[in-house]
Amino acid sequence: MPPAIMFDLFGVIALRQTPEAKRRIEEIAGVASDALWDAYWALRKPYDAGQPSAEYWTAVADRLGVRFAPATIDALIGADLASWTNADPAMVSLIGELAGEGRRLGLLSNIIADLVPVFEERHGEWLAHFDARTYSCAIGVAKPDHRAFEIAAERLGVAPADCLFIDDAEVNVVAAREVGMRAEVFRSVEQVRALTAA
Repeated sequence: MPPAIMFDLFGVIALRQTPEAKRRIEEIAGVASDALWDAYWALRKPYDAGQPSAEYWTAVADRLGVRFAPATIDALIGADLASWTNADPAMVSLIGELAGEGRRLGLLSNIIADLVPVFEERHGEWLAHFDARTYSCAIGVAKPDHRAFEIAAERLGVAPADCLFIDDAEVNVVAAREVGMRAEVFRSVEQVRALTAA
């Protein structure tokens, strides 16, 4: 049984963007969807590490060779935030079970600054189960940078070797292993239940 369990947020506990939410962003941007999402993800790392939202969307526009009006940027920010606010009830339930067992729980998420208060207001009840919540935008470094994992372990009060880390991105799992964590790529609630019971 690992002394501490650290979770990624999006793609593990929180749900990824739905097709409907993505279409809404595409409609607001008014550009070809493939180009939009290429720019969206290519420029995301500085945004996750604390870049202001308006600067991020201006950079996206520059990469696309267009200009977004201030009102369009505001609409894009709002639609983007809304697209990242849902959680998986089964995983939320498991987090509650683990907390009820007295397990030491940590969260390490690449998350933009504007989304933190929105997400915490909506999901504060189950987020309170985490002994430490480490957000990339608050520490100025995002996964898979090794420092993100080291800071998260420090905040949880454990050595990396005493932590099981679960993330849906293999690149982050590899990085976690490189700093000494036991780490697994997220597959299902059943997989996590088995890992945390071992």
